[in-house]
Amino acid sequence: MSVCCFGEALVDLLPDRRGRLRDCAHFEVHSGGAPANVAVGLARLGAPVSFVGVVGEDEFGHLLARKLAEAGIDVRLRFSTAAPTGVWFVALDDKGERSFFAPTGSASADKLIDESDFARVPAETRVLHCGSSSHVLPRAGAALRDAVRRARQRGMTVSFDPNARLHLWRDPRELRSLCEDVLPHCDIVKLSQDELEPCLGVRDPARAFELLRGVKLACITLGERGAMARRGTEFAQVPAPEVRVVDTTGAGDGFVAGLLASDPLEGNLEDALRFACAVGSRVCTRLGAVAGLPTRAEATSL
Repeated sequence: MSVCCFGEALVDLLPDRRGRLRDCAHFEVHSGGAPANVAVGLARLGAPVSFVGVVGEDEFGHLLARKLAEAGIDVRLRFSTAAPTGVWFVALDDKGERSFFAPTGSASADKLIDESDFARVPAETRVLHCGSSSHVLPRAGAALRDAVRRARQRGMTVSFDPNARLHLWRDPRELRSLCEDVLPHCDIVKLSQDELEPCLGVRDPARAFELLRGVKLACITLGERGAMARRGTEFAQVPAPEVRVVDTTGAGDGFVAGLLASDPLEGNLEDALRFACAVGSRVCTRLGAVAGLPTRAEATSL
């Protein structure tokens, strides 16, 4: 099915060593932003995919346009002169876990997405995938609420991974309010275990599944322990493949790409989860959010 990823495309600057950013001497440019990463993952898996978002009318904005197009994505960007393209520096600890420094913060161009941008979603789209990080400002939040409603009206399947970045939100209650408004319009929802409390107000996965009972497919990722999901009355939990972890950046985005490429609403639920975990785990074996995204053959070899 054709998927449109809607939201942020950013530049990730990855360091030449582990530890504090202040101790690094060199950084390498990579494409980033959760929905953009999912789009790259889907393209690697052979799925038809487009990307709709906002970048700055600057060198990094055009760099992202080139990189996403080279990945095989139908790129539908709006270039804005009102704000620069988002730039995130990623710090890695000895276990490959990451932290972020975003000098552009909530003032980057991707946060300027508005209701007009939905018009660039291709008419043939069957799945709209979105997140929360581009939608921290009031108008951008309204754009997400509008997009999921319009997508459902057009008969699209709506996929939502909040990919919560709490430092972007002035008040965490605004993130929860956004989720409360968006979730009733979603068919597929993926949350990491540490996102349950900020997004749903609970910590227990069982309670989270109860709150998400109106969603056709709800997934909770558990890091190296794999993932669990509920689809109607079905429940499945699978482990993640064991890999040598270099960098966990983008693992959740890889999981979503694998899930959306697996017919998760109709096919075998456990198989879909295993494939999604394989894609997410493969991401962890390379530096950056997109370098480790596998082809379908590479994912099935794990």
